[in-house]
Amino acid sequence: SPCFTFDLQDSMRGSATLEPMDTTEKIEILVVEDEEAIRRGLCDVIAYHGYEPHGVEDGETGLREAVKNRYAAIILDVMLPEMNGFEVCEGIREKLPQQPVLMLTARGSEEDILNGFRAGCDDYVTKPFSISELVARLEALLRRAGKLPQQNHDVFRFGEWQIDPGNLRATRGEEVLDLSKRELELIALFAREAGRIVSRRMLLQEVWGFASPEQIETRTVDMHIAKLRKKLGTKNGAALETVRGVGYRFNG
Repeated sequence: SPCFTFDLQDSMRGSATLEPMDTTEKIEILVVEDEEAIRRGLCDVIAYHGYEPHGVEDGETGLREAVKNRYAAIILDVMLPEMNGFEVCEGIREKLPQQPVLMLTARGSEEDILNGFRAGCDDYVTKPFSISELVARLEALLRRAGKLPQQNHDVFRFGEWQIDPGNLRATRGEEVLDLSKRELELIALFAREAGRIVSRRMLLQEVWGFASPEQIETRTVDMHIAKLRKKLGTKNGAALETVRGVGYRFNG
């Protein structure tokens, strides 16, 4: 599997927004990664940011450890001995439907990403990856799981539109759209994940609040996306691309 190496101090330079946390009760994170240098580096970074990491080197051990000890989140590599990451994720999802799982995939391999979502992962980071992205995605995953406080959102852009969350409003020149709370949450999620696949599982968890979205059979996501596309107009609406069988991607 593709490898990366890094020095902990080097990884922190230029990352002023990623300050180490001061926590009295440690949040435990399981790292399932077979390459020792990567596993050790991940554990170092996780510990630096105030969490308590536990590293294991193969899929079988990872699945057993995940089910036994109930971690706040699991960072899971795809290429593992004994059981690959997809098999481990399926095993975790069967036993622990609400367990947050962040999968590490090969660089540029969309098939790995799609397979990860189909196996039940919540999010992914591609190798080689930046430490700032990994930590940001881990913390977003923990926040969705209720392990970290929610953050307020300031005014932001979504393609041609300026989004004002406080007033549930989108503006484009003189044009003004009123947004529902759910439309705002969809736009905010797609803006944050621009260029990345957003699974239906993530949408159902983060926007609709379903704790176990794998148990929900509904077309409500597709219907809301179709309505949002129409509302935003041809250019921005078309930028919400459907990834068949998995979810959506905003290419704005």
